[in-house]
Amino acid sequence: MRPLRLGPRGGGGGGSAGSRDTRRMKLKKQVTVCGGAIFCVAVFSLYLMLDRVQHEPERRQSGVSFPRSQISVLQNRIEQLEQLLEENHQIISHIKDSVLELTENAGGFAGLLAYQGNGSWSFPGGNHPTFLTVLPQDCQFALGNKGQQTDLQMLDVYSLLKFDNVDGGAWKQGFEITYDAHEWDNDPLQVYVVPHSHNDPGWIKTFDKYYQDQTQHILNNMLLKLQEDPKRRFIWAEISFFSKWWDNIDTQKRAAVRRLAANGQLEFVTGGWVMTDEANAHYFAMIDQLIEGHQWMEKNIGVIPKSGWAIDPFGHSSTMSYLLKRANLTSMLIQRVHYSIKKHFSATKNLEFMWRQTWDTDSSTDIFCHLMPFYSYDVPHTCGPDPKVCCQFDFRRLPGGRISCPWKIPPKPITSINVAERANLLLDQYRKKSKLFKSKVVLIPVGDDFRYDNALEWDQQFQNYAKLFDYMNSHPELHVQVQFGTLSEYFDAVYKKYGVSPGSKPPSYPILSGDFFTYADREDHYWSGYFTSRPFYKNLDRVLESHLRAAEILYSLALNHARRFGADSKYPISDYSSLTEARRNIGLFQHHDAITGTSKEVVVVDYGIRLFHSLMNLKRVIINAAHFLILRDKRDYKYDQSSLLLHMDDKRQNHDTLPEKVVIKLESLPRYVVVFNPVEQERPCVISVLATSPQVRVTLIDGNILPTQVSAVWKSPTDMVTDIYQISFVSRLSALSLAVFQLTESFNYRAMVKSNVVIYLRNRDVTVSKKEPFSVKILESSTDDFFIENQHMQVWFNGVTGLMETIKRKDDQQKQKVRMEFMWYGTRSFKDKSGAYLFLPDGEAKAYVSKQAAITRITKGPLFSEVVTFYQHFHQIVRLYNLPGVEGLSLDVSIVVDIHDQINRELAMRLSTNIESGDTFYTDLNGFQIQARKYFQKLPLQANFYPMSTMAYIQDDQFRLTLHAAQSLGVSSIHNGQLEVILDRRLMQDDNRGLGQGLKDNKVTCNRFRILLEKRSASNKVQDSQPVSFPSLLSHMTSMHLNHEVLAMPVTPRPQTVPPIRSWRPLAAPIPCDFHMLNMRTLQSEVISAPGLELALILHRKGFDCGLEAKNLGFNCSTTQGKLSLEGLFQGLDIQSVQPVSLSLLYPTEPFNNSFVSMRPMEISTFRIRLV
Repeated sequence: MRPLRLGPRGGGGGGSAGSRDTRRMKLKKQVTVCGGAIFCVAVFSLYLMLDRVQHEPERRQSGVSFPRSQISVLQNRIEQLEQLLEENHQIISHIKDSVLELTENAGGFAGLLAYQGNGSWSFPGGNHPTFLTVLPQDCQFALGNKGQQTDLQMLDVYSLLKFDNVDGGAWKQGFEITYDAHEWDNDPLQVYVVPHSHNDPGWIKTFDKYYQDQTQHILNNMLLKLQEDPKRRFIWAEISFFSKWWDNIDTQKRAAVRRLAANGQLEFVTGGWVMTDEANAHYFAMIDQLIEGHQWMEKNIGVIPKSGWAIDPFGHSSTMSYLLKRANLTSMLIQRVHYSIKKHFSATKNLEFMWRQTWDTDSSTDIFCHLMPFYSYDVPHTCGPDPKVCCQFDFRRLPGGRISCPWKIPPKPITSINVAERANLLLDQYRKKSKLFKSKVVLIPVGDDFRYDNALEWDQQFQNYAKLFDYMNSHPELHVQVQFGTLSEYFDAVYKKYGVSPGSKPPSYPILSGDFFTYADREDHYWSGYFTSRPFYKNLDRVLESHLRAAEILYSLALNHARRFGADSKYPISDYSSLTEARRNIGLFQHHDAITGTSKEVVVVDYGIRLFHSLMNLKRVIINAAHFLILRDKRDYKYDQSSLLLHMDDKRQNHDTLPEKVVIKLESLPRYVVVFNPVEQERPCVISVLATSPQVRVTLIDGNILPTQVSAVWKSPTDMVTDIYQISFVSRLSALSLAVFQLTESFNYRAMVKSNVVIYLRNRDVTVSKKEPFSVKILESSTDDFFIENQHMQVWFNGVTGLMETIKRKDDQQKQKVRMEFMWYGTRSFKDKSGAYLFLPDGEAKAYVSKQAAITRITKGPLFSEVVTFYQHFHQIVRLYNLPGVEGLSLDVSIVVDIHDQINRELAMRLSTNIESGDTFYTDLNGFQIQARKYFQKLPLQANFYPMSTMAYIQDDQFRLTLHAAQSLGVSSIHNGQLEVILDRRLMQDDNRGLGQGLKDNKVTCNRFRILLEKRSASNKVQDSQPVSFPSLLSHMTSMHLNHEVLAMPVTPRPQTVPPIRSWRPLAAPIPCDFHMLNMRTLQSEVISAPGLELALILHRKGFDCGLEAKNLGFNCSTTQGKLSLEGLFQGLDIQSVQPVSLSLLYPTEPFNNSFVSMRPMEISTFRIRLV
């Protein structure tokens, strides 16, 4: 089904009904909709009277009679009323049309918006010319999805475990391991010792400082020392470091690296730009850094990774296992998992399993996963269960070195005299470790942070271990075969043992579903603090991700259009370098000590500067692409770096400040604003800019006038800014389109409505500055409750606190409690305290109590209303858009937090409702999927917090309340009907995890949310009991709108005239509304940092729940059972070739038989395409 066309131009089109009939409307403007209602009642009554006069002669004869003259007068009067009523109907019809046009092509008059009383405005008429068509088959995925039955479901494991932390002896968090010495007589133990060096791309030092001080030396020595003996092995994970080193070595050394990789001595594991965090990172960035690393490896080394290696992320997400599987990796390893789970899996020999997605209906997402059993990935915790023994085999700790063994028994150099004793001591540990696994193959990593950075350590480790191996292998009575190996050599040995192909399930191995949050490494030390730590940069990261996606898509389309027009030689080639740098800076920030907020302050600044620098560059890439695409005549295109056609309407002063809006100076000539919609669906929305005049007429490029709301700009809660005004207008933006608007100063313009302001002072002694032309009502002492509303809902606020209390949906008689509160968490007064990693609260949260009463400012207008409430440590903006569809169905909430004066406190926002959610709530994993959670009373409070990247919700049989987020934060549901999110943390001490600092560099941070209350139309108790859940289509779109805001770009005023420009739409056909274009990334050519001819088109088909009330989304939304035709998708461009490939483009998959992409729900697919 195809959506209704919007006219010849994107975002606009032909004349609206409002503009065609303006004259008639002016003639009848004194007859309002209210008058129409009175006329309806009057005419209906008169018709009844007339009917009785003409058709009830008996009653007339027996009772009242009417003289003919009276009837004649009455009939004349009725005719007049009918005529007026007809004209009134026309007026109402025109108002409806103008609203429909407003959402169809942003035409119409703001002056015709209906006033509802109580300061509320609404669009009359509910007939929206859009449709929601969801095929029943597309609902079956969520309705029937119980997931495949798995042997281990992590929610069930949590329910089963006692989490009692019994002292296990030598293996403190485990148990005593025993074995029969003859167990291996017929089947010798195979041991793979895997040397590794974990290199954090920033933590205590910056990325560059680590490289300079340690990493370059590790890799230089690797090149020399591996070549000394073909039996030596080494694995490497972080491509960000390796690429930097590669750029600094000569061709001879590069050839040597390729030889070592080809012969299997050097293995690249995972191969991402970094070892990504798995709690806070969004799946867009997780995929992007994986592609960046894999593409670099393919182009430079010529090898493809087989195995995943994640030893340091603080908890593990099933999203990562899915991405590795779709990138065609066959196996993976994880380490930081709750010690009680490690103990349980060790006792049941389930440390190796097939990890399956909870929503998978077959086994297509299964990937073989190895969980390391002990406390850490360092040598003392990897050879076996006794760290005091294992530490003796970390030869970096030999006496005389800088580090030693905490257990006070140092390593000894291996000699012919002690080799037998040493080998048997080590073999005992190997055997004990192997008893925790099903196979008689054991993995022994040998390494730690930044190890092997000098030649001495290479010799110490490799030479001493070689002597031990030679001894063990030459004594058949030991029944062991030990060697240096890579990670994949270990996995291959396991597969070979069972006679299965790599990646296949060995017999009797369990299938697991779920994730591994929240991590605890000892006692009640849960790593749930980092879910929120340094939220300013978590938000900046997501802003940058949205800009990168926008820049990638616009650049790809602009470059291919330029090639088609023969203008590619004029196009700025440097933009591709900016894209590459931004990909890498965002990739770097996904590192598990970066986005987590767990680095030293100086390192945080370094990350921030990189992100800020790339944000500036991406804005330029977007501007350059938009410039080319909106030109009517591409021959007019001229790139001038010193004089850009467009500029962004917001700017940041530096990396740690919030953005500020640019003010558009209005003069006699019109000003143009270009707006980009980064979403792949049509988008009715309110666009707001700042201008120097309140007398503004906003039109489309073809002259159609748009409804406009003018609001005051404030520099403090009560002080209005002079000479700057917020101009808001409505438009329907086409998918991925660039729309052009014209702003003109017009003093006699009447199709513009000024918003009204009410300020609650609550007896505060402050002065309110009022400026023309706004109406400001001051309530000195009132504490009456108040509301804002649109056509969908009425939102009530507490008159004392200024915070939300209830939401009343217009289709429901009952108010639904959605009370917003703010709370403080403290930290413990004894032993370990909260820090960057850990959340160790001093009990439940305490209510935020303000020394002064809050000031609340209420703004009401036809396009939106908002409530801003100011407290000492935060102010909150709750905005309700008066639009049909997605924008008007949820509340837009921004909370600006500043807790820099606090000591050991964390600020939380709590939503309390009457929803009977019990102990169950739902959080997303990486913005990709939903994971069911339970609040376990047997666990401490901090254990019940989980990461939220984009949303969390609670539900019962009737309602679902979703908190959508534009940044990752920690979230929980501590009591029935509650959702709680930590907004910021200020902590004065280190939490003893190596950072050596607290969190004292707090910024003024804006946390952005959407609150969506949905009615459940088909609650399914069986479905609710499953660990799998999905958002609704409306919820998916709400998240998209929140995370991908429209980008406004005013045309730079210039002496010469602006070349003819027009709106631009890239899509010739609609994309099904359960599809998301995750990215369209121009691939690199063989030339360094130059764009190639091919693109990576990455699509995600979202799984959604049809059991929530299907609301009109405000655009033509249809699903197609996962089918999308790529042929003719792009306007003005043809797809010359399409090759389905693995997620990171390294493996081609089955080619197409036709142009239809066919995708199953939840799947992500990558296509290598060429446009002409």
